[in-house]
Amino acid sequence: MNVSLAKDLSVYQLVMGVQVPPKPLSLSPATLLSLVRAQIDLLIEQQIAATLWVKLPPEKIWQSELARYQSSVGASSLIYTCQIDENGKGGDEGAGGDKGEGKLNTSSSPSSPLSPSSSHHVLVHLPPDSQLRRENFLMVLSPQFCSLILAHRPLKKRKTQTSGKVNTNKNQPLLIITTVEGRVIQQVLDGIKQAIAPELSPILPADFICPSVPQAGLMNQLLAKQLLRQDEINRQIITVRTTKFQQQNQELHNKEQLKDEYLKNICQELRIPLTHMKTALSLLNSPNLKPPQRQRYLQMLNTQCDHQNSLITGLLELVQLERNWEGMALESVRLSDIVPGVVSTYQPVAQEKGIMLAYTIPTELPSIWCVSGGLRQIVINLLHNSIKFTSNGGEVWVRARLQGDHVQLEFRDTGIGIAENEIPKIFDRFYRVRTAATEDYGGAGLGLTIVQQLLLRCGGSISVKSKLYEGSTFTVQLATVGNIPRAITENEL
Repeated sequence: MNVSLAKDLSVYQLVMGVQVPPKPLSLSPATLLSLVRAQIDLLIEQQIAATLWVKLPPEKIWQSELARYQSSVGASSLIYTCQIDENGKGGDEGAGGDKGEGKLNTSSSPSSPLSPSSSHHVLVHLPPDSQLRRENFLMVLSPQFCSLILAHRPLKKRKTQTSGKVNTNKNQPLLIITTVEGRVIQQVLDGIKQAIAPELSPILPADFICPSVPQAGLMNQLLAKQLLRQDEINRQIITVRTTKFQQQNQELHNKEQLKDEYLKNICQELRIPLTHMKTALSLLNSPNLKPPQRQRYLQMLNTQCDHQNSLITGLLELVQLERNWEGMALESVRLSDIVPGVVSTYQPVAQEKGIMLAYTIPTELPSIWCVSGGLRQIVINLLHNSIKFTSNGGEVWVRARLQGDHVQLEFRDTGIGIAENEIPKIFDRFYRVRTAATEDYGGAGLGLTIVQQLLLRCGGSISVKSKLYEGSTFTVQLATVGNIPRAITENEL
């Protein structure tokens, strides 16, 4: 049997068209599921052979209810299942909305365990632009019991002239009507009969009339089953939400622990230079202090003040990075416009240490994406480290080249190198490379952390190769303008 319905049929409009229509309630899809299950429970328990008209979401959790009823009542039942013909995709979502807790999907691809070829199951075709796309319903028709459960999702509000914002429909209510009034159900039944095309044999006996109200005993049983089913779904929702809250609490606890550890490290790092400064000041007050010793303690004060300033500056930069993470603008920049200038700034420092400093930055390299002002900061931090950890007479090179859809920027030195077991730690906050050398290299231990954060923001990466007493190579990968990283969205360009 081939059955189809006119596109202008709306069960919701038929219900609201009766005199004194039942009041829709704004309820969750979970409540709708409990109402459907309670209805099926009653039909099975009372072995009520009924004709069902249904349009429900295609997910198994819904369709299994119809299969449960059909397998129990068997040949005595007849089910008309309404399904959208998706010859042309599109249109608004139906009464169920999205998938997930409290969401129902109304895509109409069939996944029903019912057999469409069965003589007790009739597939009813709906055009893609049918008004029923936004509705789900279950209508039970039998001489002793009739009922209707209906869910309707109001249309989305379009973009307004004033605000320019679009209502995403996430907060739109799901309007649910449940009724056993014969006058309302008869109105829907008559509307369906008129909307059927082409004409077919009567869907019910000609003398069928919906009972005005079901028997009191049936109503009492139905209400009891609705309470049981709603309680069952409420327990499931509570379990899901409790698990979710526990996970969120654990995440918050972990974040608090990380924050505490971070603050503890900050306090320890700030205390070290203060302790040295206090020691130097107390020694400077000694009456027997000789000029060379005084000079040494003054130098200690100067060094520790620089260290303290470096720590505070690095912390402020890191805090600013993390606070403005989402709002940081990305810009198109050429390495040849930034790197040579930074290298020139460090030439006097390199010459003072007897270090040969050179760079090779081809001008034809394509532009890359980076956080605004970030490329300069990356080059400064990495070049500063290379010079700082390279002894007198050493060499430092800065090279760039095109590598696939990335530009590769390399910082290579002949410095003290990094032990293999320390390489994974060098990007940690406050971590400083341990060496056997007596020279104090100072620093806040935040430069590489800042470099890594900047690169993460613009979809770049950094890798390290090093060997003790032979030198290190830091390699930065930056995406070219023609190859936007996944992390970059149109809103950020």
